[in-house]
Amino acid sequence: MQTTKIESFQIIGISIRTSNENNQTAQDIGQLWAKFMSEGILQKIPNKISEEILSIYTNYESDHTKPYDTILGCKVSSLNTIPDGMVGQSFEGGTFAQFLSKGDATKGAVYNTWSEIWNTDLNRLYTADFEVYGERAQNPSDAEVDIFVSVKE
Repeated sequence: MQTTKIESFQIIGISIRTSNENNQTAQDIGQLWAKFMSEGILQKIPNKISEEILSIYTNYESDHTKPYDTILGCKVSSLNTIPDGMVGQSFEGGTFAQFLSKGDATKGAVYNTWSEIWNTDLNRLYTADFEVYGERAQNPSDAEVDIFVSVKE
């Protein structure tokens, strides 16, 4: 793990409120990804500045054990046009702990990395944490996904 500074950014995508209780997040986020892919959401996002897909966890009720929002989308240059059924949100920059998840994303590799993160003593902010699905994640059975967790400096 290393820490890195991230500049503020904006995202447009689709979202769901979920919780890690009773494995609810696996079902909800799985459905969100299915909708994202089957409805061609990536192609419908206006003003994209990257084709990377971000999965952002934000609006935490308290910590990772309580409800939070998951937004699946792309970084954009403007929130002026948000298509019906999508959300747009700005995120503050800051200091993030960076982790790398490697393996079969269809068999829980990313979730396993999160399980490790939850068991660390990181001084988390619970403002916005996110995964980046870029070039190295194109093959889901052998993916590399960067995970960024907001931490206090």
